[in-house]
Amino acid sequence: MLHEIRIRGLGVIDDAQLELGPGLTVVTGETGAGKTMVLTGLNLLMGGRADGGAVRAGADRAVVEGRLQVEPESPAVVRAVEAGAELDDGELLMSRTLSAGGRSRAHVGGRGAPVGLLAELAEELVAVHGQSDQQRLLRSSRQRLALDRFAGADVAEPLAEYGHRYERLRAVEAELTEVTTRARERAQEADMLRFGLGEIERVDPQPGEDVALAAEEERLGHADALRNAAETAHRALSADETGPGEADVLTLLGSARQALEPEAGHDPELSALTDRLAEATYLLGDIAADLASYANNIDTDPVRLAEVQERRAALADLIRKYGDGGPGAGRGEPSGGPAGASGEPAEASGEPGETEAGRSEIDAVLAWAEHGSRRLFELDGDDERVATLRAERDQLTAELTELAGTITRARTDAAEKFSSAVGDELTALAMPHARVQVEVRPRGELGPQGADDVEILFSAHTGAQPRPLDKGASGGELSRLMLAIEVVFAGADPVPTFVFDEVDAGVGGKAAVEVGRRLAALARHAQVLVVTHLPQVAAFADRHLTVVKSDDGSVTSSDVQTLDDTGRVRELSRMLAGQEDSASAQAHAEELLSAAAAERMRSRA
Repeated sequence: MLHEIRIRGLGVIDDAQLELGPGLTVVTGETGAGKTMVLTGLNLLMGGRADGGAVRAGADRAVVEGRLQVEPESPAVVRAVEAGAELDDGELLMSRTLSAGGRSRAHVGGRGAPVGLLAELAEELVAVHGQSDQQRLLRSSRQRLALDRFAGADVAEPLAEYGHRYERLRAVEAELTEVTTRARERAQEADMLRFGLGEIERVDPQPGEDVALAAEEERLGHADALRNAAETAHRALSADETGPGEADVLTLLGSARQALEPEAGHDPELSALTDRLAEATYLLGDIAADLASYANNIDTDPVRLAEVQERRAALADLIRKYGDGGPGAGRGEPSGGPAGASGEPAEASGEPGETEAGRSEIDAVLAWAEHGSRRLFELDGDDERVATLRAERDQLTAELTELAGTITRARTDAAEKFSSAVGDELTALAMPHARVQVEVRPRGELGPQGADDVEILFSAHTGAQPRPLDKGASGGELSRLMLAIEVVFAGADPVPTFVFDEVDAGVGGKAAVEVGRRLAALARHAQVLVVTHLPQVAAFADRHLTVVKSDDGSVTSSDVQTLDDTGRVRELSRMLAGQEDSASAQAHAEELLSAAAAERMRSRA
């Protein structure tokens, strides 16, 4: 709901502030006082076309600011917040600045914004009905939405179920398209996976095997040198292996112990050294025995060495293709098969089979095989998957077709009721021969909102061919037509604020009273702002603003007045007779106000 509009430097308006409220607010004033500029300012605030010629003479820019009370979860607020806007205690501040050169800037919620955002928010916040501003309900999509809301649960319930199934159908069709259009690519991927898994299965690598084989090859390749080193070390330690005149380590240690032991009892420190010498003798004795066993057990085995080297070569080939440096390297998953995208084996980093100490590269190959098996199972199930998806698609299509039929019938029933109700309203608005017809036409295909296109058509008189709203009525007729439609839709269309201009063009007397009565009826469901020159309409207002020119022809903030009861009588008298002090005009004005108040009380009872 609009709480306040401030306009500066626009047309005849120097600085004007309009305090608005709920219900019906009317704006009146003498010709040229600036009423039109109020609508022009509101149109700018709602993202309308900017014309630098509208800037007040002598001013370099015009500024229009609006303060709106909004629902925190409303689509408009969600969109504004997405654009960076901030709410101020539940209110949204919007502004538009227009330079004399025609350039304009917009701000929403304290942040700069594209002008298009103002128009986008206006779709949900304000409906303007004037001779040049009949846009919102002129679009078929908005007409369908309004009709659906008018129909209530008869459309809402099947449409909600339809929406869930339609979203599922879209997901199924997307998945089916992905599977079928990529069939050749997926078949090639499956063939490459089978090839790679077959290679790995034939070699049958074991966890950590590459590390163990590397150690074994190193030992077998240096068997003679290892045996010679062990035997030489054993001879240095063991007296059994020394030659004539040679002293082995164990013999020397024994001589050292013999020299120390007789005197060890005289000094604890020497005794400790003697014990340590004994421990060294036992330790070196064990080492000598182990060296003798190692030298006896190590054999030169060329056959086993060849087997190890051949096995390592096979493992290295797998590592190059499927381990670190191959497809899927570092991820443990296949990435298109055993070779690169060109079909050639991928390059490995470093020499094949070389590993850091303790790190097995063959484990990455085993992980590739595990993930590859799962992926192959998924790819091999494509035929069954396609069949399942097609069956679900057909089932969803049948269910949606049935639901769409239900929705169409409910829309058609609602369209007939709506057309009849709008016809009654038009008769009361001095358009007795005008008719509205709502067409619910089949689209020929299922869409997100059913299988229908909805369009409201209008014929101005009997025998006239029904035409779209914006082509079948003049400006004044269109404003009254939109008033009739909005009154019938009242409560069904969620727009919180309606603005009417030209709604009373070409009417007077009883028809003018009916216009006022219907504006008041609409104001029970939404905020309504009307610029009018008819006292019969102004009498129904909950709040009455008047724009008064100052002596120099400009409008300042003090010249937009909120009228009290006495002021309303004087303003209505001016509108009735051009003489606000006329006793008869004032009596007529009081009569109008009294009748309008009684009418409002009856309608709210």
